[in-house]
Amino acid sequence: MTAIHGYVAPTASADEFGVHSLDQFVLQVPDASVAQDFYTNFGLDVPRVDNRLLLKTFGHDHGWGSVIEGAKEKRMHHLSFGCYAEDIDRLKKRIEGQGIKLVDPPPGFESNGFWFRNLEGVLMEIKVAPKVSPDQKAQSEWVTVGPGKAAATVREKSPLVRPRRLSHVLIFTSDVLGSIKFYENTLGLRLSDRASDLVAFMHGIHGSDHHLLALVKSSAPGFHHCSWDVSSVNDIGVGAMRMADKGWQKGWGLGRHVLGSNYFHYVMDPWGSFSEYSCDIDYIPKEDRWPSADHKPEDSFYLWGPEVPREFVLNREAGEN
Repeated sequence: MTAIHGYVAPTASADEFGVHSLDQFVLQVPDASVAQDFYTNFGLDVPRVDNRLLLKTFGHDHGWGSVIEGAKEKRMHHLSFGCYAEDIDRLKKRIEGQGIKLVDPPPGFESNGFWFRNLEGVLMEIKVAPKVSPDQKAQSEWVTVGPGKAAATVREKSPLVRPRRLSHVLIFTSDVLGSIKFYENTLGLRLSDRASDLVAFMHGIHGSDHHLLALVKSSAPGFHHCSWDVSSVNDIGVGAMRMADKGWQKGWGLGRHVLGSNYFHYVMDPWGSFSEYSCDIDYIPKEDRWPSADHKPEDSFYLWGPEVPREFVLNREAGEN
């Protein structure tokens, strides 16, 4: 068992409890070296530790994701959520009280928490960890200059884009409405918004972005994308151009979402899922009750941007081509 280091202060009232962060996502892929090349070019710090890659952001010690080698095809290995020390036993009791069986941790991922599976068998972990979801809306930069000066640099001198943190992940599910209830009743997440039974967005009760976990309907579970916060729309564009220059040209963007309001560009990864550059997403403080609503699907996907490519909606883990 991993020791709990330091004290993690609570931020919610005593009668409310739930996870405070998406601590990390874990993918299993056929070739870790391919993953290292992709995520390094995307702007992440990707050290190799034993038999896995850590996905870190520069200037932040937290591991937002992990990639392990061994699967014939890419698959979502598990999701890990962080909670406060005083909530771990209450969360465990609540989950066991619903008849959900706890399971052993996978090799190499022992922790101070507990493990279980969601409605479709996807492995989940809840552990005591520092809060890494933001405590306030992320600051975005809108840089301009006065007359007589050039605002843009030449491309060869453009700075490397370095994402600041993981914002959220979106996963496939065959039952969006059932999954909303599951994550409300286990993790203590709250619904931010949904569009019929096609897509839903959920936030943490201790203050988080508009969503730290998003759900989209498919025939089976799977991993759609990881979203990384950057400081400006210019960073989104520069990052997308760099990835295209490196050969990662498929994706979707530049655009702006309706639910969450963030500006985006998605880059298709080597396995048919996506990594998103995201800027200026809505934020839900812990004191607020977001007015969640059921929106028309055709009116709530994106405010502006290019036509959605067909490959964006495919669940490769379900064999869709």
